[in-house]
Amino acid sequence: MYLHKVEGPRSVTLPDGTVLSRADLPPDDTTRWVASRKAIVVRGVIYGLITLSDAKKRYGLSDEEFNSWVSAVAEHGTDALKATSIKKYRQPKVERK
Repeated sequence: MYLHKVEGPRSVTLPDGTVLSRADLPPDDTTRWVASRKAIVVRGVIYGLITLSDAKKRYGLSDEEFNSWVSAVAEHGTDALKATSIKKYRQPKVERK
């Protein structure tokens, strides 16, 4: 079996003991971003499986989009990444006078 040369680790062990590998990452051409795929990309970047710049290039993400995923997970957990939960977890807008 031939292993493709990649930069960085092929897998990382998460704090809960599970192993996240490059095979667990969503495909490069992903267009439908469900909460589980967003969470895998966030975990992959946070735990060093893939760099932020590689994730942004690979999936066509902006800094703002990725940072919103990270803050949603940090503040409210993976459920905050669901499209149906955006209103529930969105910050209220502050009115200026």
